[in-house]
Amino acid sequence: MTPGARVQAAIEILDDFLGGTPAEKALTGWARRSRFAGSKDRAAIRDHVFDALRHLRSFAAIGGARTGRGLMLGALRSRGKDPVDLFNGVGHAPDPVTADEVGRPFETEAEQFDIPEWLWPVFERSLGESAREAAAALQSRAPVHLRVNLARTSLQEAVDALAREGISTAPHPACETSLEVVDGARKVSQSQSYRDGLVELQDAASQAVVAALNLRAGMRVLDYCAGGGGKALAMAASGGVEVFAHDANPGRMRDLPDRAQRAGARITILSTDDLEKLGPFDVVLTDAPCSGSGSWRRAPAGKWALTPEQLTQLPQTQLSILDAAAPLVGDDGVLAYATCSMLDVENRGVIDTFLSSHPEWQCTFSRLWQVVHGTDGFYSAHLTRR
Repeated sequence: MTPGARVQAAIEILDDFLGGTPAEKALTGWARRSRFAGSKDRAAIRDHVFDALRHLRSFAAIGGARTGRGLMLGALRSRGKDPVDLFNGVGHAPDPVTADEVGRPFETEAEQFDIPEWLWPVFERSLGESAREAAAALQSRAPVHLRVNLARTSLQEAVDALAREGISTAPHPACETSLEVVDGARKVSQSQSYRDGLVELQDAASQAVVAALNLRAGMRVLDYCAGGGGKALAMAASGGVEVFAHDANPGRMRDLPDRAQRAGARITILSTDDLEKLGPFDVVLTDAPCSGSGSWRRAPAGKWALTPEQLTQLPQTQLSILDAAAPLVGDDGVLAYATCSMLDVENRGVIDTFLSSHPEWQCTFSRLWQVVHGTDGFYSAHLTRR
């Protein structure tokens, strides 16, 4: 495909998204209809689409319309490129730009930094002076981080093994187990190092959330909202720790047994009925459902799907999870709370509300990892009984 044809494909996919089709479904649908597209074409088109989703408001302003065509015009203009080279109507390229397809100045900071207008005050209150820098970081592509499985290899051995497969990495300061992929990110999932369980794809801040638990041999720990099991696998790699995983939707954990086998980890999957029988636990980690604002670089559609009503409801859901998990913690244990959000209403706000109604608990640790520090945005707090 020519560069212009790739732009036209992105326009069609973006129009599907703007019409209500989920981004991944729109991409898959286009790929099925376009068997002629090679892997490099599909990768380039995907990059176009996700870049536009991260910049939905600003590109629409610069491009003159909230359409697939307007977004791709905005993408080119934002980089100082003249669209005429790709919008020329030749072959499968977009039609030439018309005189009325002009951009306009940004009307608000929220538009400039690609945050929903209603959310900008919440975003600013949560992040203070870092709000603009954080919003700008969310406009960029997320780095690829790996967790080195120290149960099977060392950090340096993993770096060397990946390098032999053409994947260049560097240690990331957020966590001693984390590597950032410098070159060759698309090779990771097919690499022997990945297949042998030497490394797992996991954001460095997500790894740091687990590292902050200071797990010790002999502990019994529960990943209460396990999802795909990334944090359960990280806990299991600590060594000598008995790890249990649970999720309200067991289907989310369907790949965990295979992932655990690949990593050489032992993780016991529990149903909700099993929890009380097998508790209490020394550590219960509740990685609660949230807005995902800390990971909007990876899933930018979530930024535009979030509504004020959902953000009002999420803290109630998060509090109900803490309420349900607290009785599972042993007398001297830790109830750990985590979100991949940077919004205070889901983070310290939830912890303060929980403590106000549970005076027998206290907060002994509270930290926010921000996207401006080269990771996803994550928050974690540790609660212990007084």
